[in-house]
Amino acid sequence: VALYEKLGQAEELKYAILHRDVIARFGRFPHRNPILGRTMTAEEAAYLAAGGFKG
Repeated sequence: VALYEKLGQAEELKYAILHRDVIARFGRFPHRNPILGRTMTAEEAAYLAAGGFKG
C-alpha cells in the first residue's frame, strides 16, 4: 500500500487496500478456500455471498 501511495498510482492503490483489508479481516483470502480445501467460516461465507472480494 505504501509503495502505491508513494508512486501516486491510484488505481493500483485501490486494489492494494482491498487486498490488505481482506487479509486483515480474515487472515487469508476467503475466495481461495474451496480450491485449497479449507473450511469456510460463516463470516467468510456471508462476506462472499454478499459480493465480497472475488480475487
